[in-house]
Amino acid sequence: MPQQFDRSAEDLGNAIHLEHVNITVPDQRLATLFYVTGLGLTRDPYLMVSDTNMWINAGRSQFHLPSGKAQVLRGHTGLVIEGREALLARLASIKGKLEGTAFSYAEHNDYVEATCPWGNRIRVHEPDAARFGRITLGIPYVSFDVPVGSAQAICAFYPEVMGMPAGLRNGDGKVAAVKTGRDQHLLFRETDRPQPGYDGHHVQIYITDFSGPYRKLLARDLISREDNQYQYRFCDIVDLDSGKPLFTVEHEVRSATHPMFMRPLVNRNPAVNNRNYAHSHDQTSWAMGPDQYEG
Repeated sequence: MPQQFDRSAEDLGNAIHLEHVNITVPDQRLATLFYVTGLGLTRDPYLMVSDTNMWINAGRSQFHLPSGKAQVLRGHTGLVIEGREALLARLASIKGKLEGTAFSYAEHNDYVEATCPWGNRIRVHEPDAARFGRITLGIPYVSFDVPVGSAQAICAFYPEVMGMPAGLRNGDGKVAAVKTGRDQHLLFRETDRPQPGYDGHHVQIYITDFSGPYRKLLARDLISREDNQYQYRFCDIVDLDSGKPLFTVEHEVRSATHPMFMRPLVNRNPAVNNRNYAHSHDQTSWAMGPDQYEG
């Protein structure tokens, strides 16, 4: 009898890739110490190489860090990096140089939480096929703190307006998980903690049905910016019935025909230095090897 497969397990919906998280920073030197030296990521060598912006590669995704007043994401960003002990050593090595900033780091059972010099929290996980698929380096999720009572309505917004599958997690109806690509999600966690006002940070996604969501957003007067032929933006996630805003974060929405869709990104191997250098070990892979292929 032929093997039976769950074909729905491979459905992505309309969104096919969560590419970057954009947060402005006031000091590129401190940002380099945190994201490159501490976390072990890679500054993109081809684009944004001046002092007005820096793109930090993390597997097939990026952090975009334009120069400006510090922005702080309300929640945290998930990051997968292999090697906890090496990560802790790198973070310890920058502690002195970041003294007097908001930088900190702490170990937890299944992640290390590192806080950037301006308060952005990054939860660094080891690769875990059950949770993050084949990602060994990348951004599997961005988690936002949202008001109590909003998760279910947020869960309804994305499938209806954006064509992106969404569901409630944790069994308590307080976490909405929106699929943004293979093994990638936007998470919206309810909290009763007071939250600061929205400061302009954004996330960027690629979608296949580019015009369908545009028309639905336009009908609700939710388009916030028309960038170019391949890109538009919206900020407010709203209740479908009342139109009341539930949460605000800018979404940079790109078509799959965007010239930079799946642009190859350079990812260095942070374990290699001038003293232990070995040929062909300069780069690191963002995915698990063929020996771990799922059948």
